[in-house]
Amino acid sequence: MESISLPPAFDAGGVAVVTGGAGGIGFAIAARLAERGLKVVITDLAGEKFDAAARELGGNVTAMAADVSVAAEVERLRDRVLSEHGPVAVLVNNAGIGSNPGQPWENPEGWEKLLRINLMGVLNVAQAFVPGMLASGKPGAVIHSGSKQGITSPPGNPAYNLSKAGVRNYTESLAHALREEAGDRISAHLLIPGFTQSGMTGEAKGAWTADQVAMFMFESIARGDFYILCPDNDVDRATDEKRMRWAMDDIIENRPALSRWHPNYKEAFARFMAE
Repeated sequence: MESISLPPAFDAGGVAVVTGGAGGIGFAIAARLAERGLKVVITDLAGEKFDAAARELGGNVTAMAADVSVAAEVERLRDRVLSEHGPVAVLVNNAGIGSNPGQPWENPEGWEKLLRINLMGVLNVAQAFVPGMLASGKPGAVIHSGSKQGITSPPGNPAYNLSKAGVRNYTESLAHALREEAGDRISAHLLIPGFTQSGMTGEAKGAWTADQVAMFMFESIARGDFYILCPDNDVDRATDEKRMRWAMDDIIENRPALSRWHPNYKEAFARFMAE
């Protein structure tokens, strides 16, 4: 980490808040920020996993339990962070779940729960912390965890796809609004992980480790990237780019929705990927 030249928001002594910090990518990012000398607050649902993560991280890391889907809990978290540590420099909005509530017409309670955590949780955290980051007058960075599924919308878990598409759109709007409000003082970034070993996937073959994702994220921020499109051990960036271009061309070419998985376009998609 010492060899990566990050913006001033990541200087030692600053305060970082990482949601979903009890495991996976959030834990890896928190560990690297603490290693860099930031005062890190991890937040997640209370429980043994959260307590174990706090013990393992130790040192510069404080654990403050909160449910990001509940705005009042996030506001209490913000007030405690400000009271105990001061203004936040780095905000990592990573909390999310990968449960599958089913088809678009099924299980409204399951859809509502997933969207409340994956999408509204991101809004709750950003809306609680970003005003203070703006008011502080200091450098800052806001990082939101999205997903390739929020771009290409593969069949299988439409609720998750919707939540991550919303995170992408919201983060793009946030980046523009921050640029208009604060110039380049506070940046926003969309982390788009590849296949990653985490609580959702376990020790999956072909997946990157969470720490590989964290390090790629820091390297990308050092370059000034907004879209942090991570490869993995099975899929390289060129493949991701072609899949995303095909998805966008569904609109331009007026093809059927999700034509990549439509039987009439199977051969055309294969030819496109082979070019």
